[in-house]
Amino acid sequence: MKQLALDIGLSTRPALESFFAGPNEAALNHLRLWTSGGTRAPVPTYLWGETGSGKSHLLQAVHHALSEQGLSVGWLDSHTFNPPEFQDDWVAVLMDDVHLYTAEQQHTAFNWFVNALTPRTGTPRWVLAAGSLPPADLQLRDDLRTRLGWGHVYGLKVLDEPERRAVLRQAADARGLFLSDEVMSYMLNRFSRDLGSLMQLLDHLDHYALQTQRALTIPLVRAMLENE
Repeated sequence: MKQLALDIGLSTRPALESFFAGPNEAALNHLRLWTSGGTRAPVPTYLWGETGSGKSHLLQAVHHALSEQGLSVGWLDSHTFNPPEFQDDWVAVLMDDVHLYTAEQQHTAFNWFVNALTPRTGTPRWVLAAGSLPPADLQLRDDLRTRLGWGHVYGLKVLDEPERRAVLRQAADARGLFLSDEVMSYMLNRFSRDLGSLMQLLDHLDHYALQTQRALTIPLVRAMLENE
């Protein structure tokens, strides 16, 4: 059965607290420690894994966590064009989807990396990057590829179905929403199994159920999609 991608225009801000670690607890604990304040080690960190493993969620969550502390951060991804020069007030450089970088973006990433670790002023900054492959397998310029593997490297694993079900159950309970096994199976079989997409779907279902004053059932899911 073909699974549908969900584009309903509703998203929640990624946060470390909302990330279900499962087999990726070591990576999550590392990021929590770094964003919790205090002394920060400038050793680079690289996350890799296939689509749906949570790489972008974690980088965006770190970005938000640092921003909420009033700290400036450099952000670069494959959709960033005409990026700025490295800024001295940045406390960290975050680089997402490095495996998709163009030659120009690779040049920027290398420049930011060098300036982060050997800045003109202050102490070295943290570099947090993510891609689909281990550093050694990335098809990038050698000087950037080798630097991405210098520090902490975490391979992220996609959650299996029981873990996805546990996440959905936990999220539904937190909303006071009864999510039956039947509806959960329908969601997992009919829509993208990417956890971010499933959480957006659950958010939208919660709002729609409140708006229509109906229980969360398969007919409600169908009705919501028909009205989108």
